[in-house]
Amino acid sequence: MSAPVIQLRDLAKTYQTGGVSVAAVRGVTLDIRRGDFVAVMGASGSGKSTLMNTLGCLDQPTRGNYLLNGVGVAGLDRRQLAELRNRQLGFVFQSFNLLARTSALENVELPMLYAMPVISRRERRQRAIAALARVGLAERHDHFPSQLSGGQQQRVAIARALVNRPELVLADEPTGNLDSRTSIEIMGLFQELNASGMTLVMVTHELDVAAYCQRIIVMRDGEILRDTRNENPRSAAAEIRALDQAERRASHN
Repeated sequence: MSAPVIQLRDLAKTYQTGGVSVAAVRGVTLDIRRGDFVAVMGASGSGKSTLMNTLGCLDQPTRGNYLLNGVGVAGLDRRQLAELRNRQLGFVFQSFNLLARTSALENVELPMLYAMPVISRRERRQRAIAALARVGLAERHDHFPSQLSGGQQQRVAIARALVNRPELVLADEPTGNLDSRTSIEIMGLFQELNASGMTLVMVTHELDVAAYCQRIIVMRDGEILRDTRNENPRSAAAEIRALDQAERRASHN
């Protein structure tokens, strides 16, 4: 069995709001192993976003332990956390978060500007081109976000998440702004990345999207309600092929 990338032990996060304590996460214990593809689900206020922020080292727990590849996150200062995020984590967001006046290639290069040791300009370009090719956008590297579809913009965002060769990709509602077919295409890309060995954790409120994942965690009131293996994940590649065949048949009628 592969070693855990993420180990949480009795993790809790409490916020103080107007003098009132709000327990967003309550004593979560969880292992996520290398090569897992995990969906985290739950209603608004269930704690899934707080948990994702903690996994991304964007927020510190109030209690408990978080080990990322065996390293205790709680003992790290702000600079060390920033280096850890840049080196080991890739982030994909619902709103893409691309710079509008910057080409796809330059958007993908951005995380490497903060990498230590310094990455040369030539290597940054080579790695960004390779990352765009990996997500099927090799010929769009000079396009600006306004010249790309929503699905293409999300692919650029995924390439940006991959360019520093992270151990773990965290995706927050990555299909939330996409139509049904494009959502399937993005989930197919995630499945391909996972098949290559990438570990992915995705927050989603859509059961249809979670069904593409190997493992589904459901949260409620800051606790894990269910953690189940999905023995038969939906195949995005098969569904895209079926959609293409249906479109071809319709065009011939």
